[in-house]
Amino acid sequence: MGGLMLLDTPSLYFRAFFGVPETVTASDGTPVNAVRGLLDMIARLVRDRSPHALVACMDADWRPAFRVEALPSYKAHRVAADGGDQTPDALATQVPVIEEVLDAFGIARIGAAGYEADDVIGTLATTQDGEVDIVTGDRDLFQLVRDDKPVRVLYTARGIKALQVVDEAEVTAKYGVPGRAYADFATLRGDPSDGLPGVPGVGDKTAAALITRFGSLEGVEEALDAGETAGFPPGSRLKLEKARDYLAAARTVVRVATRIPLPAFEADVPRKPRDPERLVALTDRWSLDGPVNRLLAALAGE
Repeated sequence: MGGLMLLDTPSLYFRAFFGVPETVTASDGTPVNAVRGLLDMIARLVRDRSPHALVACMDADWRPAFRVEALPSYKAHRVAADGGDQTPDALATQVPVIEEVLDAFGIARIGAAGYEADDVIGTLATTQDGEVDIVTGDRDLFQLVRDDKPVRVLYTARGIKALQVVDEAEVTAKYGVPGRAYADFATLRGDPSDGLPGVPGVGDKTAAALITRFGSLEGVEEALDAGETAGFPPGSRLKLEKARDYLAAARTVVRVATRIPLPAFEADVPRKPRDPERLVALTDRWSLDGPVNRLLAALAGE
């Protein structure tokens, strides 16, 4: 048996939505491609990885106020005209269905008011005992990997059938920094997909060199405060000095929270559905026979 598996559920249902045609619908024509795709992803993960515990981590707030207050550009490019996010309507209508189906199965579904799924994952990955696998397509969560626990990321960039197992060695090989320093590395080089500008003129190589030399973002700032010049790649010291306000703000944005309050939950993989009658009703209403049966079989170990 494996350990605790944490699903970055929004990342997975977005992948399912764009990976399964919208022509996959319920009997009344309502798209259910994200629902079906997500259930099949979970079935494959359970069958292939055999976790003993499983948590579907959710966004209770996709753009938390504390991150926006620190850095107003955070995900600003994703804000719709009505102030919400730009989730396609055909996906937004499926999210409540996903939640109902997961609940009927008895798969733990956890969100926390004012926080993103990343923060739920960060808290569970650092406070729960034993091995942890995080399933996500978001590189930000590389900051949580550590070999001593261990905590790994099962990265979905190539699909669920070809998961990339990311540990500290993999992060170091790809980015030149320890896994636990990935958040500081990302803060320095920026991430346009999240509205993080980074330090102008500091790219991957310079960011990695700074982290390697000074150990962390705090180490870089301490060296700046002390007036040190040794160890800074050419031209980077002045760039960093000009970006001090950004660095202070972005630290709060990039680092996932690891100590947020969470509701009580039961994470053991459910071998039988918690609410079989409700699951049957949802299966009939949304034409989910195939994926529901495949997930039932996977959960039962068949």
